[in-house]
Amino acid sequence: MKKSQICAVVLLLVVGSVMAFADGINDPKVIIHGVNGDLPQHCGPNGCQNVGVNFSFSSPKGGSGTLFFTNASGKNWTSLALIESGEPAADISCVQTLFLNCSVTTLTSGKDKGDVEILLSGVRGGLNPRVGILAGQSFSITFNCAGGCWPKTPITFNGHATTAVPEPGTVALMVTGLGTLFSRRKLWKGRLSA
Repeated sequence: MKKSQICAVVLLLVVGSVMAFADGINDPKVIIHGVNGDLPQHCGPNGCQNVGVNFSFSSPKGGSGTLFFTNASGKNWTSLALIESGEPAADISCVQTLFLNCSVTTLTSGKDKGDVEILLSGVRGGLNPRVGILAGQSFSITFNCAGGCWPKTPITFNGHATTAVPEPGTVALMVTGLGTLFSRRKLWKGRLSA
């Protein structure tokens, strides 16, 4: 074998062994579920807080717990970004059942530069739908980990949801179709008057 291939194999073994011994149990975890849909749970004793497309909330006192919300914006959400600055992105893991993807990154530009974004995105229909958070749907956000590793002092989160907008290609097809109908109408009117 060439030296470069041997180095690649050794590097792969080192990375694999580090990942095998990584302890993800103590990582702060964010768990997001639907309340009136995918799990048999209900709003907590204080009910669900109505929220719009942009909202703020604080993590539970004591470092763990569940918060309950209802999408009162009147629009279906196709993604949800939660922005915070109390925990580093490398320490946070995300579990959810409402969207296709959940990613945690440190923002590198804009007014929130240096803050952490937990982004839930992607929807699909069909037999196994992931539809995001529907208008009027309740959902829960749980802060969890072994040993209560979220800070005991509440962290403020800013939530920003996006709603479904037609893709540019869909809009272009619609305009093209309407233009064709309009031009045919002129052609038909011309033939009828002749």
